[in-house]
Amino acid sequence: MAMSKFARAAKWCVLPLLAVIAACAPEPAAPLAVSTPAAVANTTGDYVIGPGDQLQISVYKAPELSVPTLPVRPDGRISMPLIPDITAAGKTPSELGKALEARLKQYVQDPIVTVMVTSFVGPLNRQVKVIGEATEPQALAYRNNMTVLDVMIATKGLTRYAAGNRAVIVRTVDGQQQTFRVRLSDLLKDGDISQNVTMQPGDTLIIPQSWF
Repeated sequence: MAMSKFARAAKWCVLPLLAVIAACAPEPAAPLAVSTPAAVANTTGDYVIGPGDQLQISVYKAPELSVPTLPVRPDGRISMPLIPDITAAGKTPSELGKALEARLKQYVQDPIVTVMVTSFVGPLNRQVKVIGEATEPQALAYRNNMTVLDVMIATKGLTRYAAGNRAVIVRTVDGQQQTFRVRLSDLLKDGDISQNVTMQPGDTLIIPQSWF
C-alpha cells in the first residue's frame, strides 16, 4: 500500500516535468522556402477591401454623391447616396469603383467613381495577427513584402516578459497548418537579420511569456 501511494505521488510529480521538457524541445526546422519573396509573389496583388476599412468615394462632377469617409460594415457592405447597399469586401478599390459606376448609371450619365482606402484592415484571410507578449498585440493588414520586423515595429516590440526567441509563426500551407520558429530577441536586440523572415497573408505570430 505504501509503495502504491509513492507511485501515485511520483506520477503527479513527473507529469508536469514532462510538459516542461516537451515545451523546451526544439521546434522542427522551418522550410525557409515558404517564407521567401518568390513564394509570396503568388499571394500578392492589388489591395482587397475588408470589413472595418475606411473608404473615400469620389464621383466625378457629382460632389453631392461623393462620400469623404465611409466605413465598411462588419457584413462587408457599404451604403451611400442612391446606393443603399452594395458589397465592398472582397473587391479591390478599382473593382468596387466599377461596381458603383454600374449602379449609378441609371442616375448619372457616364459616372466616374474613384475609391480610396484611407484606413486599412483588410479581409481576414489577408491579415497578419500578433498575439502574446507584443507591446500592442493586434491584427495588421498584410502588405507586399511585409517582414517580421515590420510586424514588430507596428506592434511596438516585445514586452519585458516576452520569450522572444521562442516565438512562432503559424501558417497554413497547402491547407495544412504549420509552425515556424523565429528568434525575435536575436533580431531585435542583436540585429540578426537572418531572423527577419517574410510574412504571408493569414500568418499568426505567437510570442510566449518567459518562464522566469
